[in-house]
Amino acid sequence: MSRRDFIYTLSATGAALSLGACSADGGSAIRFGYIADYNGASLLAIADKQGLWKKHDLTVEPKVFVNGPVQIQALGTGNLDYGYIGPGALWQPASGKATIVAINTLAYADRVIARPGINSMRDLKGKKVGVPEGTSGEMVLNLALQQAGMTMKDISKVAMDAPTIVSAFASGQIDGAGIWYPLIDTIKEKVPKMKEVASTEDMHDHIFPTVFVSAAKGKAERDRKVMKVLQEANDWRAAHPKESIALTAKLLKADEAKVAADAAHVKTMTTAELVAKTKDGTVDKWLDGMSDVFVRTGQLKKSPDPSTFYAGDLYTKAAAR
Repeated sequence: MSRRDFIYTLSATGAALSLGACSADGGSAIRFGYIADYNGASLLAIADKQGLWKKHDLTVEPKVFVNGPVQIQALGTGNLDYGYIGPGALWQPASGKATIVAINTLAYADRVIARPGINSMRDLKGKKVGVPEGTSGEMVLNLALQQAGMTMKDISKVAMDAPTIVSAFASGQIDGAGIWYPLIDTIKEKVPKMKEVASTEDMHDHIFPTVFVSAAKGKAERDRKVMKVLQEANDWRAAHPKESIALTAKLLKADEAKVAADAAHVKTMTTAELVAKTKDGTVDKWLDGMSDVFVRTGQLKKSPDPSTFYAGDLYTKAAAR
């Protein structure tokens, strides 16, 4: 399976994760969105393998998406109950469109890449740069432009979805892109001499959390059960990193070595660590930092109190039960 195919996998695997049409308590299955990479898929793969949904009287109907903003839209229209989003889409819950029910990981997979011969952000001036709008690809592009003393006006931004960026970059239709691993590995196979001209790994002033979200007005008891599933899956992942990679690879029908390479850009934490960081305000600082980024880019008018969009109290209570 190629890296380009990595993001399309659920059409073939979703049925394998679905445990039935009804939950143990008689309700409908939870429709859970995810992106087909290690960050987005690992906890769902673990929860299914470990029987955690059944343990907590839930069933899940997984649905694949190519990015976070599309999942937020689906939450808003009632077509999705929960979803996974990366740091670039955090402005959407911060603007009241969703509620964060759990912090997942810290991710450092986003890059600005450029075709051979373009060696810096300054070299991208006036060039065509592809970006999936509202995602971490746009986020890293904005941050990199700021660091270089540039703005979006200095480039020719071309809005396109992530899979299209892979083909457009490979064929030379665009000169650069704001994009992420594992898709960058696919691009490297096609354009081996491409350059990474900016990286979130080098942006030490920022922390980039990935999260799970529900609709803005969630259901507290169901949220608590879902949080518990995610917490138990999270702790299994932290204790069994190699096995977690293997389970994710099996779910995605992807090469295990490639999933391991993807996971190398991810920092996982135990639930106890996430609870402690929620209680001491660390998570709020992460979310404040991201909101400040989105205020500068114009995606948010102001930086909101994290308590208005992160259900931290419910998360800590779920962990205590």
